[in-house]
Amino acid sequence: MKIKLFNTLTKQVEEFKPIKKNMVGLYTCGPTVYNYAHIGNLRTYVFEDILKRVLKYNDYKVNHVMNITDVGHLTDDADAGEDKMEKGSKREGKKALDVARFFTEAFENDLEDLNILSPNIWCKATDHIEEQKNFIKKLEKKGFTYTTSDGVYFNTSKLKDYGKLANLQNQELQAGKRIDMGEKKNQTDFALWKFSPKKETRQMEWESPWGIGFPGWHIECSAMSEKYLGKTFDIHCGGIDHIPVHHTNEIAQGEGKNGKIPANYWIHGEFLVINKGKMAKSDDNFLTLQTLKDKNINPLAYRYFLLQTHYRKQLDFSWQALKAAQTGLNNLYSKARELKNSTVVIPTAVEGSLKNKFTDFINDDLNIPNALALIWESIKKKEIDLKTLLEFDEVLGLNIRNNLEESKEEIPKNIQKITDERKKARKNKDWEKSDELRDKLQELKYKVEDVNGGQKITKL
Repeated sequence: MKIKLFNTLTKQVEEFKPIKKNMVGLYTCGPTVYNYAHIGNLRTYVFEDILKRVLKYNDYKVNHVMNITDVGHLTDDADAGEDKMEKGSKREGKKALDVARFFTEAFENDLEDLNILSPNIWCKATDHIEEQKNFIKKLEKKGFTYTTSDGVYFNTSKLKDYGKLANLQNQELQAGKRIDMGEKKNQTDFALWKFSPKKETRQMEWESPWGIGFPGWHIECSAMSEKYLGKTFDIHCGGIDHIPVHHTNEIAQGEGKNGKIPANYWIHGEFLVINKGKMAKSDDNFLTLQTLKDKNINPLAYRYFLLQTHYRKQLDFSWQALKAAQTGLNNLYSKARELKNSTVVIPTAVEGSLKNKFTDFINDDLNIPNALALIWESIKKKEIDLKTLLEFDEVLGLNIRNNLEESKEEIPKNIQKITDERKKARKNKDWEKSDELRDKLQELKYKVEDVNGGQKITKL
């Protein structure tokens, strides 16, 4: 079974060929833990989880490494501004490491809520300072660095094709045109090690051969991916915002030190947009998973919402679409319960054809929307059984198995009273009152669905 993936490096869909047979080294860029992850961030982690599940479905063993950035990521990707961890420390009134611990745990909870498989290895930047310094020393020895008054920089002019991942060489970059050059030799040069400001007290700084300071943002991923996956590994993932700077600079560091690109496949997920703009922590459109939960949205409904659009397509967020996704997920759970009690036997040829089609879709650059549509079509045609649906859910990650039993909680009297009033309103075709009572139930954290023969009440 061949897997095809779009490789940002080559700008084309390619057959995936691992370095080692049946083994995959996978590195995914983790969060900078100075704040909560927003749902736009989480779209990337869901796409990466789907990739990992598809690889496992195809019988690959996946060694998944994810970093935690707890130092060195400045508010400006051009090596300027404040360290995000120091910024988070001031905002929260806590030590930077305490802030990092808190938001790391919050991120792990988000992954659990979204049924995202944990990486095999978590690695924190602050736990790998020596590895980062050693990486810089080797770059220095090979002539790729120079020192300014504020740090040690990578000289991008030393690489003939710097920026190939983002096609930067065709963008006619001019020194000083877009950013303040400072003491940089080239506009695209980037910091490997930043010196602590002389008139500023930092919580996170270390001794180094170049002076007291802290590592640049990009060096952590190069050092940690090499430590845990080797100088060359299979797949590196992230959001598309990582392409022009972070991943471009990781490639430069890998080529500078080892003479080779660190990963064979670079795969990126598109943005989630709201009000036609990218979701960002600095804007008013900063929505967390908790925001959704506070509105009685099941986190897995958000996952279902994401799965309906290909990971390389921009996705518009709306509450209406999200609520529709929650209805769709609940309907899928309901159909799974029906399959649990079904005695219909699916012919072997039909089952085999269905599995082949499903595999073809997911292996075609993770075409989950088509795979999901195939599942619904097979449910409608009564050509799928529960065993096969649960097998497919190993890829979808919608936790169908744990939703095969319907809640038998007793409905409180006040809720039953409102439900009865709504039933009467619907009988009288008073749709306005019916909707008003439905919304009232929603406020009381109960969901009502109209089914054959009456109403179905579910506690949210």
